[in-house]
Amino acid sequence: MNSSLAPIGGEGCGEGASPAREPPGRRTKPPLGVYIHWPFCVSKCPYCDFNSHVRERIDAARWTRALLTDLERQAETAADREVVSIFFGGGTPSLMPPETVAALIARVRELWSTAPDLEVTLEANPNSADAARFAGFAAAGVNRLSLGIQSLYPAALRFLGRAHDRVQALDAIAAASSTFPRYSFDLIYARPDQDLDAWMNELDEALRLAGEHLSLYQLTIEARTGFGARYARGELKMPDEDTGAALFEATQGRLIAAGLPAYEISNHARPGAECRHNLVYWRYDDYLGIGPGAHGRVTRDGGKIATRQRRTPETWLSQIEATGTALDEALPVPRENAIEEMVMMGLRLREGISRDRLEGLAQQSTERMFAATLPRLIEGGFLTLDAECLTATPAGRQRLNAVLSALLI
Repeated sequence: MNSSLAPIGGEGCGEGASPAREPPGRRTKPPLGVYIHWPFCVSKCPYCDFNSHVRERIDAARWTRALLTDLERQAETAADREVVSIFFGGGTPSLMPPETVAALIARVRELWSTAPDLEVTLEANPNSADAARFAGFAAAGVNRLSLGIQSLYPAALRFLGRAHDRVQALDAIAAASSTFPRYSFDLIYARPDQDLDAWMNELDEALRLAGEHLSLYQLTIEARTGFGARYARGELKMPDEDTGAALFEATQGRLIAAGLPAYEISNHARPGAECRHNLVYWRYDDYLGIGPGAHGRVTRDGGKIATRQRRTPETWLSQIEATGTALDEALPVPRENAIEEMVMMGLRLREGISRDRLEGLAQQSTERMFAATLPRLIEGGFLTLDAECLTATPAGRQRLNAVLSALLI
């Protein structure tokens, strides 16, 4: 990790508390989320390093059968649990037939008990979104839509390689707001040559369009992407640390004033409107990963089991059809690694990490666990520790990579 305290973009435990945190004394098995990966896109964006692929033809019926098979096989590893969320990610899940989505949701409900307020999120791109298609997803059981808008400016959309334009973005937001009880959309900022005034103008327009949730990500350059290649050739000039910090701080202020404070580094919501599925990840609860390249974490016999599926769509599909499973690995997570994962995820949250859970996992106090580095990070104003939680301060969340590097020496 980068050891400098440089901003990455993105107060304590229970402050601005997100929904459904179970009191420590009543916790039994962690909540269970189900992630379902649809790996196909219309085109590959130059900033994206997700497991997404462009294919001319997709046999939807074959893929539906395979995803159902995967779901049923993995259900055997997490029986007697309550599912609190389903998340269709990708790729571009809005390319899925609504009938496929309906079949998968129905099967989850048959295999598990589900929370009364089960959250079912589907990611959508504006170029594969229209009112009729959205109505089909809503009828299938989707009650939360997450739109990949990324920018409201035509030039920025072209730079980001998006397959939609501004009009399609606005139409998709309008359709989502009239079809689903909950919706969110993503924007990417800290783009090359983007100044503070331009971003504030774009953000103000976004806030006028937003519902109760908004995801705002600073552009990062990943090595195995189109942008990564351009950056390596010196063709992309990214904002410096001071500019990135100024953009981040101004963003936080604007969202707080609008009533959508950050509950996680990049995610903002009115109280109670947080994405429950993503809270499963950040609270280090349990989730199944269904589909190509999907990862999972499931508690079994007192420890976490990490699963990872075969990544290439065709390899995954043929293996599912031949054997009923396409797991690449299913391995116990060593305690030291589990502690690291819990800390790395939990410090992203404004509510922080429950000391009860962290110390129960580590079998020692937080002070002893991080004796060499914690006092310095608290004194520097990056972390706080009280009787209930270990929490990153706003300054700590802004520089979380460096804080984690120092804490997890």
